[in-house]
Amino acid sequence: MSAPYIPSLDLGSYINGNDEQRRKFSDELGRAFNDSGFVTITNHGLDQALIDKLYKNIQAMFSLPPEQKKQYEKIELAGQRGYTSPGKETAKGAKTADLKEFWQIGQEVTDNDPVKYEYPDNEYLEEIPEFNEVTREIYQRLEANGKHLLRAIATYLDLPVNYFDEYVHNGNSILRGIHYFPIEDPDSLPADAVRAGAHEDINLITLLIGASADGLQVLTRSNEWLPIKAGHTDIVVNVGDMLQRLTNNRLRSTTHRVVNPPRELMKTSRFSVPFFLHPRATMDLTCLDSCIDGEHPKAYEDMTAGEYLDERLREIGLKK
Repeated sequence: MSAPYIPSLDLGSYINGNDEQRRKFSDELGRAFNDSGFVTITNHGLDQALIDKLYKNIQAMFSLPPEQKKQYEKIELAGQRGYTSPGKETAKGAKTADLKEFWQIGQEVTDNDPVKYEYPDNEYLEEIPEFNEVTREIYQRLEANGKHLLRAIATYLDLPVNYFDEYVHNGNSILRGIHYFPIEDPDSLPADAVRAGAHEDINLITLLIGASADGLQVLTRSNEWLPIKAGHTDIVVNVGDMLQRLTNNRLRSTTHRVVNPPRELMKTSRFSVPFFLHPRATMDLTCLDSCIDGEHPKAYEDMTAGEYLDERLREIGLKK
């Protein structure tokens, strides 16, 4: 069950509902993003068997010997495809790298869209063919859910319902499998070493399918850290920085982190699979006129999604 302070919404009521139900969903989603910045989504079409299959393959991939995983690490891609080893990503403003390793899968363009040539190929994991199949299926399903959520957000913002469609068609979205590895000797770590330092996501919205252990916390408007509790089949959704910029802070990107487990659980792993829904690089993130007024002056300089992504990848250490 979801914790009471994080609203739980039925995505099926939006996808299959009537106009009144869709409007209600949009309003509740918008209010949640103004309040906690997070919601949990049910009735999204991903069943327990598929999620279990995903996590089984994610765990199998990270269980491969380091030398095998390193074959899929392409430093020149700034962590945007394939494997990224521990010590490479640092939260903005932090001094110590996060205690994690990850694998990223990106967009595969299947029509004649020339944007295809802007994206690097995905790394195909030869050792576990099922890994490639299930992560591709999850990518496609979460991308479809994300498009519905953006349509609901557009309605909440009094934009045309299909406002985001052209920007996220063949967008630069990423599915990331994360392994927060066991901490064998906690006393040897720097004092500020955590699984994921406090940060905001770069993209429009993030969709997270469960996790294998607790640890995700969100910073509330009253400056308190609260744990996100969600059912294993729930999808946790939050606002990213690109949507915050576009809406001139009307929808706020929420600070969150993954804390270290209690000492007695330090030697256990945690696995997580977020989907970062990105638009095409050419999307203009200039603040919407409708979100600017005397009380809310324009807060950000004009920038495209591609320019912003490049800036942030440099800030977190993935791009030099």
